[in-house]
Amino acid sequence: MNDAAAKPSAARSAVVLLSGGLDSATTAAWAAQAGFRLAALSIDYGQRHRVELDAARAVAHALGITDHVVLPIDLAAFGGSALVDAAIPVPKGRDEAAIAAGIPATYVPARNTVFLALALAMAETRAAEAIVLGVNAIDYSGYPDCRPEFVAAFEAVAALATKAGVEGRPTRILAPLQTLTKAEIIRMGLGLGLDYGLTTSCYDPAGTGAPCGGCDSCLLRAAGFAAAGAADPRIDPARWA
Repeated sequence: MNDAAAKPSAARSAVVLLSGGLDSATTAAWAAQAGFRLAALSIDYGQRHRVELDAARAVAHALGITDHVVLPIDLAAFGGSALVDAAIPVPKGRDEAAIAAGIPATYVPARNTVFLALALAMAETRAAEAIVLGVNAIDYSGYPDCRPEFVAAFEAVAALATKAGVEGRPTRILAPLQTLTKAEIIRMGLGLGLDYGLTTSCYDPAGTGAPCGGCDSCLLRAAGFAAAGAADPRIDPARWA
C-alpha cells in the first residue's frame, strides 16, 4: 500500500489523478512504467490556475493515455481558498520557514477528499484496481490531505464504500511520491523520460501561462530543480517570448 515498490502486471489498470503539475505527471509516468493501463481524471474545479488543465491534457497525450476525463465541479462556489477566490491573495515571496509553518491560504477545503471520491467512482466504472495520486508528505506546503494517514484512511473508506470492496476487490490508493523530496521526484521523472516542460506548478500564472516565480509552489519547484541539478524547461524565457 502507498509505495513505489508495487509492480503490477500489464493487465492491471488504474485511474491517475492528473492535475498537470509536476508531482501528478511524475506519478502518471511512474504508473505507466510500472505496467498499469491508465485512465486519467483531471478536475476543473474553478481554480485560478486553469492553465494546469491544458498541461494535464499535454501530459496525458505524451504518456499515451487516451481515456482522459476532465470533470467540471465548481469548488469556487464554496470559496475559502486563494486558488478559487480572487479576493484572497496568493502568498508570494515566502521563505522556507514561512512555507513550512501552518496551512496556507492556497489550501482548498477537502479538495483531495473530493477528488479521491470522484476517482474512486471512475475506478469502479473502469474496473481499475488502483487510484494513483501524487501527494507528498515532505514538500507538501502543510496541506492536511497530503499526509500518509489521510491516504491510508481513504483507502479504508474505499474498501467499505464500494461494490468492488464488498466483493473482495478493494481499490488500492497508491502514492509513490509520499516520502520523496522534490529533487528526488524530479530525478525520478527525468529518469522516466518525462518532459517537465509540459507541466505547470504555478498558483498565479500570467495570462500566457508563464509562472509567477513567487508563489509557494513556484518556489518549491525551483528549489527542487536546483537540488536535482537540472534546468526547469517551464521557466525558459524563450518559451514565453
